[in-house]
Amino acid sequence: MKRASVVLVLIYSLWLVSVFGVEAGDRILRLATTTSTDNTGLLDYLAPFFEKQTGIKLQWVAVGTGKALKLGQNCDVDLLLVHAPPAEKAFIARGYGLERRPIMYNDFVLVGPPADPAGIRGLPVIEAFRRLAAKGTRFVSRGDNSGTHQKELSLWQAAGIAPAQLERKPWYLQTGQGMMITLLIAAEKGAYTLTDRGTFLKFKANHKLAQRLAILVEGDPALRNQYSVILVNPARCPNVKAKQARLFVEWLTSPEIQRKIGEFKLFGQPLFIPNAHEKTGP
Repeated sequence: MKRASVVLVLIYSLWLVSVFGVEAGDRILRLATTTSTDNTGLLDYLAPFFEKQTGIKLQWVAVGTGKALKLGQNCDVDLLLVHAPPAEKAFIARGYGLERRPIMYNDFVLVGPPADPAGIRGLPVIEAFRRLAAKGTRFVSRGDNSGTHQKELSLWQAAGIAPAQLERKPWYLQTGQGMMITLLIAAEKGAYTLTDRGTFLKFKANHKLAQRLAILVEGDPALRNQYSVILVNPARCPNVKAKQARLFVEWLTSPEIQRKIGEFKLFGQPLFIPNAHEKTGP
């Protein structure tokens, strides 16, 4: 069965290449993605399969979603893999992207000191944010317009705290950095922060200070973290490698690669749940 599966994947890959007509000289694809897909190692895991099956080398830059969208707007990349649905839809509405395809999801979690001085453990996430604000408990934000930062601000807003107010609060710290550094600072300061689960698991595996942080709020529907791929519009960016980009999207949404995404684990836990074939999504 395993051999048959490999043969089917190779046949499918050859079909994709023949359909999309990728030339030998067009073997590099530029992707802007989030720090979470990079930090978890997912792209390091998938890229060799893509290159082996298609002959195309995937090159990526890992930044916050806001910066990734800007790279797409500036025609610096061929496609995006990001996780801020409202910003993604606005990007497409302005004509910078052709389509948005869901790929996978995981969830955000609210982490903090295991002793939980704010007493938020197990609360609904909006109530947890209200309590953090009411107690003036130290909170570390990425502050970088990433998908995680945008989600955090939406949760504060839902809790009745305007983002503009946060910048004046002495207990609210902004790092302007990626998730790993933000987690490290939160651990050092005994603070709370919002993170995607995958990056937090990777943080636990690689940093001694990880024991200073624990997951305190999880499982709330508001914490779902959807990742989608967007093709940069060649009408706006004539130099974009549209054929290769679409080939990658079809490859990424294929049943075999969706299965591989679901098999990507740390501590026995899947870091992402594939959902390219869900009928509805955020």
